[in-house]
Amino acid sequence: MMLTNITNSVLLIAPILLAVAFLTLIERKIMGYMQLRKGPNIVGPTGLLQPIADGLKLFIKEPLRPSTSSQTMFIITPILALTLALITWTPMPMPSSILDMNLSILFIISISSLAVYSILGSGWASNSKYALIGALRAVAQTISYEVTLGLIILCSILMTGGFTLHNFLCTQEYTWLLLPAWPLMAMWYISTLAETNRAPFDLTEGESELVSGFNVEYASGPFALFFLAEYSNILMMNTLSTLLFLAPTYNILTPETTTMNLMIKATSLSILFLWIRASYPRFRYDQLMHLVWKNFLPMVLMMTLLYISMPISMSGLPPQT
Repeated sequence: MMLTNITNSVLLIAPILLAVAFLTLIERKIMGYMQLRKGPNIVGPTGLLQPIADGLKLFIKEPLRPSTSSQTMFIITPILALTLALITWTPMPMPSSILDMNLSILFIISISSLAVYSILGSGWASNSKYALIGALRAVAQTISYEVTLGLIILCSILMTGGFTLHNFLCTQEYTWLLLPAWPLMAMWYISTLAETNRAPFDLTEGESELVSGFNVEYASGPFALFFLAEYSNILMMNTLSTLLFLAPTYNILTPETTTMNLMIKATSLSILFLWIRASYPRFRYDQLMHLVWKNFLPMVLMMTLLYISMPISMSGLPPQT
């Protein structure tokens, strides 16, 4: 049993880290071509080994710690960030999951909310005003957009009639949830950009104001852990977006087809993240907060009341309360 659990954990973690590594390469390539340059093309054929070279460089460098920092928390917070990022993948039906939960969607929300503590801890432990300001920005931004994300998930649960991610696969057999709920999908996607601190909502890492934000004092291995956690969260959020609104038809006879369909859609949403980064400038912080509290929240509350008033869900069963 222990050997099986270890094997399952390795089979979960290894593909995620590999996907994260090559997502960084895809990002640099896409950004390069959008800016009329080549991007990485030296290490390996067409630059394919660049992520491996970057990883080796970061992990063999000497880890530097500020002498005035909180040493224990300074080391723990990057590990916590990556651990939480990997745990959120455990209930994902791809098409089978390591943890089969009745409330898997609530588990993902709860674990992703804990990532705030790793960012806040890193900013405080660094004993730097730039890191602390970046961490406080991240906390305010993440908590604000989680309100909208939670209400959108509530609307989706009301339409599908269940809290399990497998339920979303089954209830979207004939039509994607995107079609009856496209305003929710648009607000969800924009909110995931803010939740993962991606451009144009990357106020926590504003180089022009904060040098590098909450991770300004981190280098080598600890910085790489934050980097891996951020890109793992991007892939996780886009996979969750696919399951909620663009779920492939689940076929028990050909689960590999379902998995391939799911990952193609999640990859397409991730590439759209990169396209948005290359297209839009960074928001001001007051614009960021105005968007969620004055625009998204009233609209989502209105749609939540609308869906609560509906007596029947997409699954044909009364919504769970």
